[in-house]
Amino acid sequence: MAIEVRIPTILRSYTDGAKSVEGSGATLAELLADLEARHGGLRERLVDDKGLRRFVNVYLNDEDVRFLGGLETPLKDGDAVTVLPAVAGGATAGAAAGAAAGAAAGPGPVA
Repeated sequence: MAIEVRIPTILRSYTDGAKSVEGSGATLAELLADLEARHGGLRERLVDDKGLRRFVNVYLNDEDVRFLGGLETPLKDGDAVTVLPAVAGGATAGAAAGAAAGAAAGPGPVA
C-alpha cells in the first residue's frame, strides 16, 4: 500500500532532503512506524506518549486527522498525508488593540 507523505522543510533532514516520501500502513500509527523504519528519528518528532504532538498538524487528504481518529485514522492506497508544524506567535489581542488605537490617533508630535 503506497501512501505519499509530504514532509515540511524542518523535518527533511530525516528524509535526506526529500519533500515527500512513500510509506505503508492500514492506520496512521502503522504508517508512522513504517516511516520510522525507513527514516529513523522522524516518528519521535511527530508523536509523544499522548499521541500526536501538540504543535504538529497532520492531514489526510486535506482533513485534520485529529478529527478523523488521530493515530487510528484508517488509510488506503493512494492517500496523501501532509505533515505541517503548527505556526504560533504574533501580537496578543491587547497589543494589537493598542497598536490599532495608536494608528487611529494619527502621527504624534514632531520634535
